[in-house]
Amino acid sequence: MSSSPPPGWYRDPSFPLTERWWDGAAWTDHRRQPEQPVPPVVQPQPPAGRGPGRTKVVVLAVAGAVLVAGAITGGVLVLGKDGDGGQETRTATTSPTSDGDGSDSPTPTKPATASPTGDPTVVVDGLNGITFPVLDGWVDGDGSAEDDAVLVTDGGIYDCPGDNGLCRRGTVVSRTVTGSSETSPKVLAENDIEDAANDAYDRDELDRRPYNGITGHEVVDSGSVAVAGRAGYFVRWRVTTGAGPGGYVQSLVFPSSSGSEAPVLVRFALDAGDDGPPVGDIDRIVKGIRPVDDADTGGGVGSSLGPS
Repeated sequence: MSSSPPPGWYRDPSFPLTERWWDGAAWTDHRRQPEQPVPPVVQPQPPAGRGPGRTKVVVLAVAGAVLVAGAITGGVLVLGKDGDGGQETRTATTSPTSDGDGSDSPTPTKPATASPTGDPTVVVDGLNGITFPVLDGWVDGDGSAEDDAVLVTDGGIYDCPGDNGLCRRGTVVSRTVTGSSETSPKVLAENDIEDAANDAYDRDELDRRPYNGITGHEVVDSGSVAVAGRAGYFVRWRVTTGAGPGGYVQSLVFPSSSGSEAPVLVRFALDAGDDGPPVGDIDRIVKGIRPVDDADTGGGVGSSLGPS
């Protein structure tokens, strides 16, 4: 058997106009528009994995999905200008495809996976070259059906207080910012926070309002922060909702310590109220983010900052 290609961006076999990240063993769900001519498509044959989804809905649906040869292909994270001059972040889900002869084509897997060392105290985001600490009350987000989730609260899901659906007390997702020339963590975080709040507490993919919508918000904190030895920026909102206790939402952006140092976007969404996780878990998770190969380089508010 021939060895698998090394990790890298390759032409997406299911959508050749984009590039897709191959982690050395499987296709991930990260795609981007190529900045240079796309290298020849590779033909690895990784084992089938799970496609991402969300648990706030019972049935997954992606508006505007294109059906081609019986396969639904997903989009990439893009921060582009919206109608008000801000930037928007959107991702689309992907699902397994079939090559027509009964065998499955490579199925996208999430970049956040269990530690290759088997360490249950961390979750690895291999694409962005970082690890996340697994705090008490949290578990690995892989397999949770949440898009790009690295961590989710333990204890499963509950019936949403508003429109029909299933909700979760806390979620942390990690994504790579592509499709934007903006590199300032401050600008990216400030432009993302409203989308992060809306995605978590306003409407789901089926246009339902699991919390009867957001009725207001306040900025409870923002500022510079060291993340895995890099200079980042965060914005945290406390949102109130039409039903339920509302919650805390944070957008955190910092340069990756690997590869092209593309900005990394980490979103936090934690329910408020007695049943929600402690809001201090956000700071503890941020402080515990590490480069994959350097368990001693951490961060947190007030820590020394690395390259901006």
